[in-house]
Amino acid sequence: MANPEPTPTLQERIEGWGNSSLAPTGLATLITALHFRPFQVRPMLFVPILLFSSYSNLQGFKMDSAGMTAAASGTYALVAMRRRPVKFMSRFSIRGIVRGAAVGLGIVNAVAASWVYINGDREKEKDERKNNPRWV
Repeated sequence: MANPEPTPTLQERIEGWGNSSLAPTGLATLITALHFRPFQVRPMLFVPILLFSSYSNLQGFKMDSAGMTAAASGTYALVAMRRRPVKFMSRFSIRGIVRGAAVGLGIVNAVAASWVYINGDREKEKDERKNNPRWV
């Protein structure tokens, strides 16, 4: 019988989430679903920032990407929570569930990406980019 892999610690899970390029892309998708129709300019300004953050993460700039993700996700979550309260039943509509998921994902992204940004090592990241070229 093979040895089971040890379960990751909470710190490893947070670092994995903060280093992921899918987290900002997922939030950008939810924001687009909520605010594209009818088009709302202010929330949609977060989408290109989050997508660029995901792109820079894939290019090897994980700390900088984490900083952008933390700033954009946290700001979006704060702005979305400032919206006027809605009736109790409309919170459980499809739109309400997507909105809650977007706010929750924004908070989780902000916390995890902040952790990665604060505890990152720029020299290690630079060596990783040099030793692992993307376009060979």
